[in-house]
Amino acid sequence: MSDINKVVLAYSGGLDTSVIVKWLQETYNCEVVTFTADIGQGEEVEPARAKAKAMGVKEIYIEDLREEFVRDYVFPMFRANAIYEGEYLLGTSIARPLIAKRLVEIAAETGADAISHGATGKGNDQVRFELGAYALAPGIQVIAPWREWDLNSREKLMQFCEDHEIPVDFTSKKKKSPYSMDANLLHISYEGGNLEDPWWEAEEDMWRWSVSPEAAPDKPTYVTLTYEKGDIVAIDGERLSAADILSKLNKLGGDNGIGRLDIVENRYVGMKSRGCYETPGGTIMLPAHRAIESLTLDRESAHLKDSVMPKYAELLYNGYWWSPERLALQKLIDATQENVNGEVRMKLYKGAATVVGRRSENDSLFDASIATFEDDAGAYDQKDAEGFIKLNALRLRIAAKNGRKLS
Repeated sequence: MSDINKVVLAYSGGLDTSVIVKWLQETYNCEVVTFTADIGQGEEVEPARAKAKAMGVKEIYIEDLREEFVRDYVFPMFRANAIYEGEYLLGTSIARPLIAKRLVEIAAETGADAISHGATGKGNDQVRFELGAYALAPGIQVIAPWREWDLNSREKLMQFCEDHEIPVDFTSKKKKSPYSMDANLLHISYEGGNLEDPWWEAEEDMWRWSVSPEAAPDKPTYVTLTYEKGDIVAIDGERLSAADILSKLNKLGGDNGIGRLDIVENRYVGMKSRGCYETPGGTIMLPAHRAIESLTLDRESAHLKDSVMPKYAELLYNGYWWSPERLALQKLIDATQENVNGEVRMKLYKGAATVVGRRSENDSLFDASIATFEDDAGAYDQKDAEGFIKLNALRLRIAAKNGRKLS
């Protein structure tokens, strides 16, 4: 990589990426462009500008991507009801393709030869960033410092800062979380520290976005979500942007102790990892979307979606958002959402988000005159069920007559 003159770095302004700026400048004798994305992490991103300037960075990109993130990434994922290994709502995974896209776009805009990131060589994020980058810019070069340097501890990083007079404010004695955290508008994750023992129960003061279910209000909160083509467009009748919808649901969910998750997951690189997640809004969105689909989707369309969902979720988790297979599945999923319109009423109470009502004025496939246990006035002839059952039992009866054993 001796031909590298300029690198675009995904830059947070924190310890790792501040060290990376100086390390890139020294190791590759190159110019560094920093890119800081506001995807709803809940912290000020503007301080990153001053930190980058102090290290001689001349081209600094700081962008508010919250609306694009929710509209073009989170919402399409929730149309699929995506959930990884039965529990994880993919909060970290879904943010990476957007960051990868902007990294390569900025590289093209600035004439950079390479991109760089602060993901470690043990995690999934390195895969997600780089698969996305190569899919969108096949000739791009990637520099992953954690796979090259020997600064493999916080102490070594801090010493590097001291040796190179890197102006970082985390050298102060203010209390720092013992966990590695990553946040965006969909979720916040916690890893490392005591959580590396899967038997250890996370401390209550670790959680940032939600109260404990025990401390949640004794009175339930009801909220009505309006759907158009599979996406939420209004809360309690108030139309909001995609980012504002997720922000409001995060607040409602967090206030009611909703969205905490503690799991051991299988990373794409092969190891198991224990992590804790807070996803208040997403934990409301998933059952709500399934509820409106239950009313408006044809049975076979719904079952087809359910059958491809695990593959879709795995593709997202592993970093294949920009793959042809994910794009093909998205077209299938989006085609099913044309008639997913209506309202869902949710009950939020002490950690639980429960569907208590759903309706669709024009697209409901629920016919009370057929489903009723009362007199249906001939809408459904129960005698038809006899032939239906016999036809479906035919292969079973033939096998039984031939002496096939079932156990």
